Amino acid sequence: MEKEIGRFKKSLQHALDGIKYAISHEKNFRIEMLIAIFVIFLIFFFKVKNWEAILLILMIMWVLVAELINTVMERIVDILKPRIHPYARLIKDLMASAVLISSVVAIMVGIIIFYPYARDFIIILCFF
Repeated sequence: MEKEIGRFKKSLQHALDGIKYAISHEKNFRIEMLIAIFVIFLIFFFKVKNWEAILLILMIMWVLVAELINTVMERIVDILKPRIHPYARLIKDLMASAVLISSVVAIMVGIIIFYPYARDFIIILCFF
C-alpha cells in the first residue's frame, strides 16, 4: 500500500511539474488560466445554478486540456523539425485550430450563461 501511495505521489508531482511548465513557458496557457480564474469568480459572484457552474468548469477544463495537448504536439513536431516532413507545420496549425475552436465555443457558452446575470446586475445598478 505504501508503494502505491508513493507511486501516486510521484505521478501527481509529474503532473504538477507539467502544469508549472505550461504556466511558466506558455503565454496562452497563462492567459487561459487568468480567464479561468475570472470565470470561477463570476460563478460565485452571480451565484449561477449548479448545472451552469458545472458546464462552465467543463468548458474551462476543455480549453486548458486542448492547450496542453497543443503544447505537447508542438514539442513533438519541434523535435522532428519541419524539414523532415512537410506536414510538420500543418500539424501545428491544426492543433492551434483545435484550441481556437475550443476557446470560441467556451466563450459562446460563457456569454449564454452569464448574459442574463450580467443584464440583471446592470439593471439593479442603474436603479440604485
